[in-house]
Amino acid sequence: MSLGDFLKKQFIDVIQWTEDADGTLAYRYPMRDMEIQYGAQLTVRESQKALFVNEGKAADTFGPGLYTLETRTLPLLTNLMNWDKLFKSPFKSDVYFFSTRQQTNQKWGTQQPITIRDKDFGMVRLRGFGIYAYHLSEPLAFHQKVSGTRELYAVPDLEGQLRNTILARFADAFATSGVPFLDMAANQGLLADKLKETLAAAFGEYGLVLDSFAVESLSLPDELQQKLDERIGMNMVGNMQQYTQYQVAQSMPIAAANEGGSAGLGVGLGAGMAMGKSMMDAVSGAGGAGATGAAAAPGAEPGTKFCIACGKPIPKTSKFCPECGGAQG
Repeated sequence: MSLGDFLKKQFIDVIQWTEDADGTLAYRYPMRDMEIQYGAQLTVRESQKALFVNEGKAADTFGPGLYTLETRTLPLLTNLMNWDKLFKSPFKSDVYFFSTRQQTNQKWGTQQPITIRDKDFGMVRLRGFGIYAYHLSEPLAFHQKVSGTRELYAVPDLEGQLRNTILARFADAFATSGVPFLDMAANQGLLADKLKETLAAAFGEYGLVLDSFAVESLSLPDELQQKLDERIGMNMVGNMQQYTQYQVAQSMPIAAANEGGSAGLGVGLGAGMAMGKSMMDAVSGAGGAGATGAAAAPGAEPGTKFCIACGKPIPKTSKFCPECGGAQG
């Protein structure tokens, strides 16, 4: 060892760290074979904490501030080193800095749909996406369980673990809520609050605090979404008889404009009403294709039929309608 190296080794009297880029969670101060001068200055800035580790044992933790490193400011390390009050020589210790500022705009999402038991649909496959934010609050827990002795530990290194933790709790929270998918999709804020509460303990195990959690989207796979849209469409139709009457009324101007004029309109109207009656019989079960034949419609006597022009009940043998005079063909 040269004289210059020796002198450099003995005069490490300022310890500090400034982040070079976003996303750093833990940083090991580059000690190598160098020793910390007794009485050196430790600077811990806002949004930082520092941890001293001596011979593999965690010692003292420091929050923001300026510290003079001596027995009074390093009580645990002093006990580990068995220092005397008059001990003034340099000491060796690993120093880790931790960023405690909030890590925002962290994304989570289901790469594959998660199968959920739903009150309305039975089993559904659900997708969810959103963002969250957290910060490091307990350096010792994070050092012991996550970052260890690595020189640098960044947000992307932890992203996969946190995402999997979120997805596991996401499935549990939805399944145990008892709220149907349709209601949950309309109350994403409530689901987000429940997930944040559930995830708080899991983040705490790593020395982290979950500051915010948002569910931006809940959706079904395309094929299931199509089925849901069809069901919504049927609910929007409502009364089938009224819907059929509406459709027939909408077709009147078109029929009148076609070849045949008013005669075509009358035929189309009669046919439409008859078709609507048949549809209603099929839906309500009043009419069927059983061995006994179709049941008589309300308002029609046995042995009658409907006029194809005006829709009035007339005798089956009539060739002309006694009401409108229309030929029955």
